[in-house]
Amino acid sequence: MGDPTALSPHHRPTDGQLALAREVADGGRPPEQPVTRVPASVYTDPAHFAREKAALYERMPQILCPTALLPDPGMAVPHDATGRPLLITRDAQGQVHVFLNVCRHRGTRLVEGEEVRCTKKLVCPYHAWTYSVDGRLLALPRPDTFPGIDKDSHGLVELPSCESGGLIWFAPVEGADFGHVRQIGEDMDAFGTADHVLFRRKTHTVKANWKLIMDAFLESYHVTRLHAKTIGPFFKDGVTSGDLIGPHHRSAVGRLEDMASVDLADMAALRRVVTFAYQLVPGALIIPSPDYLNIMVMMPQAHDLTLVEDFMLIPEEPATDKARAHWERSWALLDGGVFAAEDFRAAELGQQGLATGAVPELILGALEGGIARYHETVAEALRAAE
Repeated sequence: MGDPTALSPHHRPTDGQLALAREVADGGRPPEQPVTRVPASVYTDPAHFAREKAALYERMPQILCPTALLPDPGMAVPHDATGRPLLITRDAQGQVHVFLNVCRHRGTRLVEGEEVRCTKKLVCPYHAWTYSVDGRLLALPRPDTFPGIDKDSHGLVELPSCESGGLIWFAPVEGADFGHVRQIGEDMDAFGTADHVLFRRKTHTVKANWKLIMDAFLESYHVTRLHAKTIGPFFKDGVTSGDLIGPHHRSAVGRLEDMASVDLADMAALRRVVTFAYQLVPGALIIPSPDYLNIMVMMPQAHDLTLVEDFMLIPEEPATDKARAHWERSWALLDGGVFAAEDFRAAELGQQGLATGAVPELILGALEGGIARYHETVAEALRAAE
């Protein structure tokens, strides 16, 4: 890699991305709504949290990780934080699978840990039943003691999944609709996400409701204030626009650079002047910076506790110390500075304050309309589950 700050190859924005960018260039979409309010109980009530988790996280398609986590055939990684033991694999043909990480013999966890492994076979540590990464039961010791067993009907239990635009999604139940996932994938293809490589991956423990974390990325009101010492000086105050892709939110915020002479149809040029953000239901965030992407997946553990896995994707493997140092600085700025020290910390402080009962409902101004729309989406999912 020559210039470590070089942008990814040129891609053309989708029509939706281009429309938002043009609105930002025109000064942003004017606020269209009055002050709204959200009950504090949606963040603090354990019973409400249980209903939300059942309606969203136990039914809806959701992101697990980027394609870059499993770039090659013959790879597997356990994933436990959704509340069920999962095993994500890429088979010899390059197809992604999401299985329950459970041996079909006695229910033993098949693969332990959390790191990616390269393997063609998955061997149960208890009795050595052996599976391929496509889920087939290949062999079992002493097959003579299991007369009549049909290996074809004892493969790993697979859950619905979809790989699109460099993202791997799964659904906890059959019949899930992945249609909007593919629309998100079209936007991700415009960023070249599937061609990126994984630079860093870290899981944060945030002592806050997952929606408080989402809220920070659903409005630009805080950007020049909360982030005054980090990224705030790079952005215009409140010059933003947004829309919906099915239940998912897409937004764009204007950076300080002059947009007058920029070819907005050139994605590399567009990313220098506009930062997009994707707020995906039930809880995931995609933040494409000018030359890399962060994908954050929210995995609620309790009404006041969330695991957030942050993946940083870069256009290619760093070939020099200079390039690696550039990406290390970028990782430290966003993951450690902006996200952990500012956004996540603000969510924790908000959770502490709301738990006192001092604020029975949150007041949302016109620049915070994305939060109101997100809560409407959650409410719709609750009603549909009743």
